[in-house]
Amino acid sequence: MNTMNKSRFMTRTATASALASILLLSACSGGGGGSAASKKQDPNGKVTLNFITQSSAIAPADPNDKLVNKRLEEKTNVHINWKNFTNDVFVEKRNLAVASGDLPDAIFNADYSDYELLKLAKDGSIIPLNDLIDQYMPNFKKVLEEAPEYKSMITAPDGKIYAFPWIEELGNGKERIQAVDSMPWINVEWLKKLNLKMPTTTEELKKVLIAFKTQDPNGNGQADEIPLSFINKPGAEDLAFLFASFGLGENPDHAVVSNDGKVIFTAADEGYKKAVSFVNELYKEGLIDIEAYTQDWSTYLAKGKDQKYGLYFSWDKANITGANESYEVMPPLAGPDGEINVTRTNGLGLGRGKMVVTSANKNLETTAKWVDQLYDPTQSVQDNWGTYGDDKQQNIFEYDEASNMLKHLPLEGTAPVELREKTSIGGPLAILDSYYGKYTTMPDDAKGRMDIIKNIMAPHMKADNVMPSVFNSIEELDRLTTIETDLFAYVLRMRTEWYQNGKINEQWDGYLKELDRLGLQEWLKIKQGGYDRATKG
Repeated sequence: MNTMNKSRFMTRTATASALASILLLSACSGGGGGSAASKKQDPNGKVTLNFITQSSAIAPADPNDKLVNKRLEEKTNVHINWKNFTNDVFVEKRNLAVASGDLPDAIFNADYSDYELLKLAKDGSIIPLNDLIDQYMPNFKKVLEEAPEYKSMITAPDGKIYAFPWIEELGNGKERIQAVDSMPWINVEWLKKLNLKMPTTTEELKKVLIAFKTQDPNGNGQADEIPLSFINKPGAEDLAFLFASFGLGENPDHAVVSNDGKVIFTAADEGYKKAVSFVNELYKEGLIDIEAYTQDWSTYLAKGKDQKYGLYFSWDKANITGANESYEVMPPLAGPDGEINVTRTNGLGLGRGKMVVTSANKNLETTAKWVDQLYDPTQSVQDNWGTYGDDKQQNIFEYDEASNMLKHLPLEGTAPVELREKTSIGGPLAILDSYYGKYTTMPDDAKGRMDIIKNIMAPHMKADNVMPSVFNSIEELDRLTTIETDLFAYVLRMRTEWYQNGKINEQWDGYLKELDRLGLQEWLKIKQGGYDRATKG
């Protein structure tokens, strides 16, 4: 899930199917050498492949130290020589490697955008994967047969597939786990201490936040409470959830779709203006964290662990303030006109550019068969979340022999994102809704989130449509990328200024003209064209 700080399964290998996979993969050395692939192959037939990847700073520096990868090597007889970079420097290092021409066999956890995929394909740095999928990847083909909609989503306009995807399903429609990205978490201990009710309107929220600031709810005699905090950029830690109380709301990609199928740029809507004015009211009352405009994840997290927030935003409270009862989700609020709305995020559990194979790879058959093992259902579960039977650290799962299932263990206070970053490998995988109850259980944190969306959020979602995952042409992507670079930066800059100076009303007309100058109308035309193609055929 995104939601990166968001949620991310290999049974024992002594089953008949796993043994067959071992024999199949061991039998093919896939040719030798090449500038990327190892020239010295193991006398026992083991193939070495060179991959670039990324991982969290809290994960092992060598991905082969992860139990998931150790088991994979035993199962496939393929050794991966990883060049691993931490998330913060990965994009730069990945791009330098490609630009230098010193290509690995593949880039794992590549997270390429559509434009980057098509540009790399055009330059000849990566290869199309259609034939490899057809010839060597039965597990992946089975996924596409069960969920055929993904075939069109991962196929470029030229009919080629250039990357292996990451797919994670949890629910569907308005109850899909990604239907809401940013969730508001309110300090219910403070509410109780001050004898306050859960706010139901934006005006009530303002009064609650003022009380949090002035009435010492943590009882330490100091005014160190932070009534409202967020990270001021698009994502799960933004306060954009509040915008829906004033109209259409806001999304990280600034797009919503009306019920008659029209793509709308949220940051040019009248409701957006009202929402920004409301945030300015909170600012003038001194209710907003002074670090909200500059803080990074680690700063945000540190204050959350100290329970300093009255209200904050995150995908999952366990990642910020812990899996305790101090915070609960705040239901959507009625705005000044009495309307309650929840904006549907254009989120889908799909990472289209998760892994690419380069033109330097001389072991294509072996690579494809290795990747195909990642799409085995019980393997995918572990790739995404972590594994079982690790005697050196906490496990995500226990393996139940009777049901041949991986069952999620209690997190015991551990932040789910931290344990998953340490133990999972990510990469290309598929977890379909049909897997729950068959190959694995649903994680407790996901189950809790699904309940919130179903019971609290979905009933207030006015939008019937969302922006689908459109694979645009390279020409369209070139224009979108060019336009968005300046357009989105301008929107964020003006929003931030208006939060603090309150001048949105007098500057609004000039702002709309500048949006058009930066290419908004062309952006809308391309987005509308993509929506129409994807939904009307």
